[in-house]
Amino acid sequence: MAKYNKHKSSHKGSDKGVTAKKHLGQHFLKDEDVAQRIADVLSYEGYDQILEIGPGTGVLTKHVIRKNMKVTALELDSESVIYLKHSFPLEHVKIVNEKTFQVIEADFLKKDLKEIYGEEPFAIIGNFPYNISTQIVFKTIENRTQIPEFGGMFQKEVAQRICAPHGSKIYGILSVLAQAYYDAEYLFTVGPQVFNPPPRVDSGVLILKRKDNYDNLTCSYSILRQVVKLAFQQRRKTLRNSLKSMNLPDEMREQEIFNLRPEQISVDVFVKLATEIEKL
Repeated sequence: MAKYNKHKSSHKGSDKGVTAKKHLGQHFLKDEDVAQRIADVLSYEGYDQILEIGPGTGVLTKHVIRKNMKVTALELDSESVIYLKHSFPLEHVKIVNEKTFQVIEADFLKKDLKEIYGEEPFAIIGNFPYNISTQIVFKTIENRTQIPEFGGMFQKEVAQRICAPHGSKIYGILSVLAQAYYDAEYLFTVGPQVFNPPPRVDSGVLILKRKDNYDNLTCSYSILRQVVKLAFQQRRKTLRNSLKSMNLPDEMREQEIFNLRPEQISVDVFVKLATEIEKL
């Protein structure tokens, strides 16, 4: 994939009275072209509500609002919340005929999403804080019945890991659990210079599109997660050793799959194995 290096000047976070906070993993996007490309990764079909996680100074937010969706920006940083509520909307919301836009000060990982959406579907987008990005994916999977699409920016290696195929050295827990329910595609790489402050690593943008048969898996999410986590916690060992604590029957442990290491096992085969274990 080509690395996206184009830089266009725009406001820095500190220019808006919002400073990036290291403990929140904040790196504010400042490139309008990159923001537009991220906003364009969703299809905006089959739902009319978008949840943006960590909007910061709203550079991505305004491009999402222009998609004529009901946008909820979920932000933990009070400085960003104040800016988005009292300055940002005056400039951008009117251009879409006052289509619904709200800012909620909350931690995505702790927020009950049904308080916002009830049972309605919504997509997720964002320039995700590095320090909680994997947890964001896990929570998305747990709420998969309401989230048909998920797109945005991660630290590059995390985005690659989510999309990695089996057989790859970076294929792991995130890869299996995300790809069990979503089709994952790594889209493009973004350099550090499009952020304020610039991170020390590249970022990667991906899209997760929920599979048509996502709710027809033959095993529960809880057992699949248990099997996959145990397997990859000792990824250099075969399943015969890594799943030892599950006390599986000897006849099951003699199956050929138990001679393999976890990165050698496809998502579908992990699902099949978890199904067999759940039936015990």
